Amino acid sequence: MTKPIHAIYGYIPRDLADVASGSVQTSPLVPGSAALTDLAPGCCARFVLHAPASTIERRHVMALALRALSPGAPLTVLAAKDKGGTRLAGELESFGCTAADTHKRHHRILVTACPDAPIGIAAAIEAGAPRLLPDLKIWSQPGLFNWDRIDPGSQLLLDHLPQLSGRGADLGCGLGVLAMAVCAGGACREMTLIDLDSRALAVAERNVWGFGAKTLWTDVRSSNQLPTGLDFVVTNPPFHDGGEEDRALGQAFIQKAAAMLRPGGVLWLTANRHLPYEATLVPLFASVEQVAQAKGFKIYCARKETMAAKTAARKPLPKKVRQ
Repeated sequence: MTKPIHAIYGYIPRDLADVASGSVQTSPLVPGSAALTDLAPGCCARFVLHAPASTIERRHVMALALRALSPGAPLTVLAAKDKGGTRLAGELESFGCTAADTHKRHHRILVTACPDAPIGIAAAIEAGAPRLLPDLKIWSQPGLFNWDRIDPGSQLLLDHLPQLSGRGADLGCGLGVLAMAVCAGGACREMTLIDLDSRALAVAERNVWGFGAKTLWTDVRSSNQLPTGLDFVVTNPPFHDGGEEDRALGQAFIQKAAAMLRPGGVLWLTANRHLPYEATLVPLFASVEQVAQAKGFKIYCARKETMAAKTAARKPLPKKVRQ
């Protein structure tokens, strides 16, 4: 007999909800976690869920959790009040749940039991599922960064990106729009799509289908799995963590990109104009050029020092000959 699963979704602060030992993590933002969509209906005996801020995504995740729970099994849902927490009670009621509501540390915490027949979960699951965007002709999913349009920073980079050749990576690939452009150029012989979100990798892989691109699900900041010796890296690095601005994110992406590139390799970077990435770029690259600036964004092309330049720098000066 299969042992019932205790599942969680996302980071659960210890003082806000109890988490059973051995609970299965199902968040797409935790590399190596189980896929929430793959949990069999009724397989879970308990679920604790840190709800996403986006409405469509939040309802999608709650509906998947209810589908995975056995009837009568407890469901705990929590969220910050300013990130969807005030809507949780109404949304759970729309699924046929009656929840007890508590408040703590600016969070709403609701505890309910899975109904015998939850209402409307199929529609909520479908609404938040991956889909082909007909106008853009790319795959995406609600909850991903700029999921229904091309980010203007990425578009500015696309407008200035030259044909890149050899081995490369799209660092923090998102939907994969940068990788699509690089692969379509025809000179790229190996492309690795790298992101913290497994959903982004799934749609990005579909968007670059046919080019033989690889995917890597990892946290760029702490990963020791990143490819090295690359000819190029393209990136539109994130600068928010949990909804709060964190400039260290983009700085970490630049540092990792520099380590991934071969001597002479090139980084193409797009960033919001107010972010001071120049101080991080200059010590790591032999040349740093601001290629463009428009609509609140800036584009940089940064090239690592070549091996020939390194060798020349190490070559000792000739000794003076005595007359």
